[in-house]
Amino acid sequence: MTYRFVARAAGAEIDLDYDCFIEAGISEGEDGSGFIMMFQCGSEEPDEQDISLGFDTHCLVTADQGTAYGCVQSVELTGNVLRVSLVPEALPALGLDDAEIEAVLEAPAEDIARFREVLPRVLAYGREDARPARIAV
Repeated sequence: MTYRFVARAAGAEIDLDYDCFIEAGISEGEDGSGFIMMFQCGSEEPDEQDISLGFDTHCLVTADQGTAYGCVQSVELTGNVLRVSLVPEALPALGLDDAEIEAVLEAPAEDIARFREVLPRVLAYGREDARPARIAV
């Protein structure tokens, strides 16, 4: 099955100086509430500790801080519809039942544009074998 929802907020943040992260996310509520998908990565190359812990790739954070690394198989943003396919093994860690997610983005156009700009950068982070097979945004 596919989990479907309307995302009323979208955005991205790049912090190169303090916390050193890159993030692109969407949420059901305009205030960041409800179902969320936060795609994150470091802003610097992974170090030895990141590699040994498996943190040398993108991660996805969902509501209630469900987190999985290297779990996105494919992502496609066509018009205002985002389709994400996840590896089934990550579903328990993310607190999800469905590996396919479809979000209709009803956020402000400039916020969607920023999300569209940063998301590929997040998903291209880290080791090649954990990158999505398809990124079309």
